Amino acid sequence: MSESILKKLEKTREKMIRSGIENGFSNVETIRLSKKLDQLLNTYQLQNVNDMNEYSINIDLIKQ
Repeated sequence: MSESILKKLEKTREKMIRSGIENGFSNVETIRLSKKLDQLLNTYQLQNVNDMNEYSINIDLIKQ
């Protein structure tokens, strides 16, 4: 799942930069893409935190 999120992150980032250059950074489309990028970043970070917590729990179980 994180690979597809990474691909979406990269595509959205590229679109946002292109929109910013072509339309300006305060353009409605650029701002929309920026918000979408923020949401994807939050999703990615939450997923990684959950993965790390799961990893930590598994390590604790092994130590017991």
